[in-house]
Amino acid sequence: MNRVSLATATLAVFVLVAGCGTKGPESGAKATGANAGVPGSKYDAGPRAAETPADHERAEAGAKLFATKGCIACHAQGRRLTGPDLAGVSQRRTAAWIENQILHPDVMTKEDPISHEMLAKYALQMPNQGLTPDEARSVIEFFKRYDQGSAATAAEGSSK
Repeated sequence: MNRVSLATATLAVFVLVAGCGTKGPESGAKATGANAGVPGSKYDAGPRAAETPADHERAEAGAKLFATKGCIACHAQGRRLTGPDLAGVSQRRTAAWIENQILHPDVMTKEDPISHEMLAKYALQMPNQGLTPDEARSVIEFFKRYDQGSAATAAEGSSK
């Protein structure tokens, strides 16, 4: 009876942790050029998401989704929580990679080498939050706006 209780408690903890965790794209090799994708990642070849200007209206919608869908439970920008720090994600990854990570995190951890590496590093599977492709693109615009604002602030600071 004691083993059954222990096994049940262990399973419950695992399910809770796995449901809240994320295996996002933060640790992989940092991209330095337009085609600096990671070998084997069919979604991370090409221009980085931040290479196009952020749509501020969509970024506002994305910020709201980021908060209401519970992303803030595991992610922050500028610090690591249980999931990866998302500051700079749009400068490291393509929009296609980020979109697929948001929409199909379970498939990505099985098929994408970056996502697979992140799962190993954080030991948490990002849950599928049920966003639509349009909503995922709004979240990406939120990431881009943050990253582009951070880069502009850094540039201003270094020119003083």
